[in-house]
Amino acid sequence: MSENYGFGTRAVHAGAEHDPTTGAVIAPISLSTTFAQSSPANPIGIYEYSRSDNPNRSAFERAVASLEKAKYGLAFASGSAAESVIVHTLNVGDEIISVSDVYGGTHRYFTKVATKTGISIKFTGRLQADLANLLNEKTRLVWIESPSNPTLSLTDIAEIRKIIDDYKNNGHQNQKLYLVVDNTFLSSYVQTPLIHGADLVIHSVTKYLNGHSDVVMGVAATSDEELYKELQFFQNATGAVPSPFDSWLAHRGLKTLHLRVRQASNSALEIAKFLQKSSKVQLVNYPGLPEHPQHEIFKKQHNYGLGGGMISFRVVGGAAGASTFCSSTKIFTLAESLGGIESLLEVPAVMTHAGFSPEEREANGVYDDLIRLSVGIEETEDLVADISQALEKL
Repeated sequence: MSENYGFGTRAVHAGAEHDPTTGAVIAPISLSTTFAQSSPANPIGIYEYSRSDNPNRSAFERAVASLEKAKYGLAFASGSAAESVIVHTLNVGDEIISVSDVYGGTHRYFTKVATKTGISIKFTGRLQADLANLLNEKTRLVWIESPSNPTLSLTDIAEIRKIIDDYKNNGHQNQKLYLVVDNTFLSSYVQTPLIHGADLVIHSVTKYLNGHSDVVMGVAATSDEELYKELQFFQNATGAVPSPFDSWLAHRGLKTLHLRVRQASNSALEIAKFLQKSSKVQLVNYPGLPEHPQHEIFKKQHNYGLGGGMISFRVVGGAAGASTFCSSTKIFTLAESLGGIESLLEVPAVMTHAGFSPEEREANGVYDDLIRLSVGIEETEDLVADISQALEKL
């Protein structure tokens, strides 16, 4: 579909061509695991075996590629599977440089799985300041989450790209080195990492892209043909692929992404402003607030002036205060995950980031009293009222 169309038009129509035989406007679910061939090694159509490719998966991949302004998309069984396949492209002795404030599952995979295969990991809380000195001939991936999970710190993607390019132009032109951005927290609607210099963008589709808390899935998008072909090979070879039904559901969810994220972002800004005024709140992390330390990055990197639907904040009363607050909401549900139509909240220190040591957590701003909100699409005033009454319990 033409990239000249607006985001919402592409969200609805990209990868959603009418069925040429029946004229169906919405694609059927293609459950067949195998596809007929007219003669040996000559499939009747473009599909042979569903692990290698499937009509529903292919449609979803094309749609995500369009929204990310990429040439190629690759869907996976989960966001973690996408990360695993990316790391599978590395060799023993290769290195990943990552922001330290990452999703707990990413930290777990890097430190407990990738290291067992001979991959080394370097974490830094000051990527822009430290990267030039950290880059070396073994570096293959620079890994960013922006905003980070759960403290919502921002990384200037274009500046990181410049540091990498300066390094490569200084005698390392042939070094295979990719900039990876996890765009899960904002979605393709609020941030487009490839246009800022990323080589590869990934999502946990489970979150905003699907948006209905009923699919576990991941996706990656790139315009680098060599990288795409390498990832495609490992996608097939490892079998880390989503089912046709999950692909169909995720594609359906993608069609309303812009509507859902716009509402969530607008509500999140109002909630963040409300939290700022409360004496029961010590700190609010939200990129859309002018007080956010990287607000200037927000202004140039986020689309449509939206801060996204994620907020984190620290309450009074320590861990007990956080527990009391999370047990007192009536609309926000205490649960892990994010990006769904329903509003969720959690305490990262004992939930999503429990795998970090206390020292690691606190070094990254993840204290026992930190609460993370995933703002849904309910009425804004109802969500603010729910936050208000829960704060009164502290």
